[in-house]
Amino acid sequence: MQINAPDLTQRPPRSPRVRLGGYVILPRTLDKGRADIIGKIGEYHYNCPLDQRVLSFAGIDAGKLREVLAQGKSDAEVLEWIDTNAKNKLTPSEIAAWSEAQNHGVPMDLESRKFFNELQEQAAPHRKDVATWFDLLDVDDYVTFGGKA
Repeated sequence: MQINAPDLTQRPPRSPRVRLGGYVILPRTLDKGRADIIGKIGEYHYNCPLDQRVLSFAGIDAGKLREVLAQGKSDAEVLEWIDTNAKNKLTPSEIAAWSEAQNHGVPMDLESRKFFNELQEQAAPHRKDVATWFDLLDVDDYVTFGGKA
């Protein structure tokens, strides 16, 4: 079975802001899952805490999703599988509200803030516009692959 997977040793996965079926994070998770299957995941991790947010919200098991990805299914086919198999039957408005909240998520406790600040210091110490987790992931991906922050 041929899998259309990105080589995450050469470029980052899709931004966590990109949506599939209304879900943020999901396209990034699919990119990492596919890249993991073909051994081209680089420094990324499939089923990391970020992936677990969308998988938990939808009610999808990461291992089962990986099995579906290994079948070479497209994003549309995976979304159809999620709609059929997700434990949580969500409405489009529930998905949109959750996605919007994720899009604006910021560190909520001192430990998370410290971790966030350390990552920002490494990736973009002079940027004052990095406020959300998605901002940080986007700038980190950009810098990791040769961009200047």
